[in-house]
Formats: sequence, structure tokens, C-alpha cells
Amino acid sequence: MKKLRTVVQIAFTIFTNGYAYGFLNGKIYQGSLKYACVPGLNCYSCPGAVASCPLGALQALLNRRGFQVPFAMLGFFFLFGSVFGRFICGWLCPFGLVQDLLHKIPLFRKRKRLPFHHILKYGRYAALVGLAGIGSLFLFGGFAKVPAFCKYLCPSGTFFGALPLMASNEALRDQAGGLFFWKLGILLVLLLLSVKVYRPFCQYLCPLGAIYGWFNRFSLVQVHWEKERCTSCKACQRACPVDLAPEEISRSPECIRCGKCAEACPADCLHFGRR
Repeated sequence: MKKLRTVVQIAFTIFTNGYAYGFLNGKIYQGSLKYACVPGLNCYSCPGAVASCPLGALQALLNRRGFQVPFAMLGFFFLFGSVFGRFICGWLCPFGLVQDLLHKIPLFRKRKRLPFHHILKYGRYAALVGLAGIGSLFLFGGFAKVPAFCKYLCPSGTFFGALPLMASNEALRDQAGGLFFWKLGILLVLLLLSVKVYRPFCQYLCPLGAIYGWFNRFSLVQVHWEKERCTSCKACQRACPVDLAPEEISRSPECIRCGKCAEACPADCLHFGRR
């Protein structure tokens, strides 16, 4: 399961960021596919991106003059959330892959969570409401509204978008200012933290994970727990990268459906599949 998940993550990242011409020439693909969204956090401004980020699309709709309920994106989130839940975070998110690979580096004693996790985990809801939602409605850059999460926080946009574009475009490098270095600092902190702590951005700051987490209890893709067969050995909890107990697995908004619990269970009471 571990190898399969890594292969799927890499393949999906290549597939959704496969516009090689963009990387070579520092150009963003703006063809018709950009009107579609991929389910994971995949920056529109990445020079290799062939489709849009759903969180960026949500903010773009909220940025429009005159408030309109973004029914199209709400429907998108309901469709993918009700089918997959946070399986998308565990298997189909390019920035999730970056954090997973960094966490494999054999440095430091690994931690599953940060101190005060029970408080910090609400950071992703604050980012969703405060930046992706309210911020995109009421923060202005000049006379135009701004996609506040993308502009002020998103590390995926910095890693996959800003850095590759600046590497191949001298004019962009000359324009780099305080905002860029602020976001670069956020990115570096998260990348360094990922070596020790499992997916810190996903656990504490990702608005998309907050949205998909709401669907975990009833999404079609689940990790099923057969309580009557469970021996309470806690092998699944020890294997779980975010330290979930058997009764929390799959149902918790923190579960990313990685499948490590099912692999570790000696009683075969956890099964990865559909509801």
C-alpha cells in the first residue's frame, strides 16, 4: 500500500503538472483545460499545471464584483468530497507528496503532531473562513479584491508556481518584494518542519483539507473497522501518521485514507475500500 500510494501520488502530480513547455519557458498554460479543476491543491500559476486549483477557483468566484453564491464550486466540493473525502489529500495532492517525501528523510526523531495539536488543528478552518472566504470577499489590492489565501499564505503556490517561474524569468526576480519573501519564509518553515512532523501544512493550515474533512464520515471511500474482530492491540494507532484510534479512523476529519492502519492490523479488522 505504501509503494502504491507513492506511485499514485507521483503519477498524479506529473499528470496534472505535465506542461513541460511552461517549465522550460516560464510560461503559464492558459488553454481550455484551465477552466477545469483538479481535486487537490494544485496551483494555477505552476508553469506545468494543466488545470486549476479548486480553492483558487473558489476565491476567484468570491472576488467577482457583486456577491454571488459560488454554486459551481460548492457542487464540485460536494461531488469529490462525498465520493473520496480526504482520500484526495492522501493520494492526489502534489504538496502532500512533497511533505511525505521530506518526512521520509532519516533525520530527527519523528513526531506525528505538534504540541497543542488539539488547538492548532483548527488553524485550517481559520484559513478557510478567514482567508479563502472572508478575506477573498473583503480584502482589496488597489480597487480589486484579492484571493487572500493564495496571495498571503499558500505554500504550494510558492513552491510549484512562484519559484519555477522566477527561476526562468529574470523580470519576475527583479520584482520580488516583501510579500514574496514572506511567503517564501512560510514555505521554508513548513518544508523544514515536514522533516520532523507529519504533514504540518495538511494538519494545521490547509483549507482544502478542512473542506474534504467534513465529508469523511459519509464519503464512499472509507477504511472500515470491524469492531467485533478488533483485539485492541493499537497496532493501527501506532501506524497511523496522525495518531488516530481505531474508532476515529476514517470518520475523523484528520484521516487522509493513507491505508497504513489496514496494513498494520494483525487481526485484519480494517479494510480499505468503498462504503
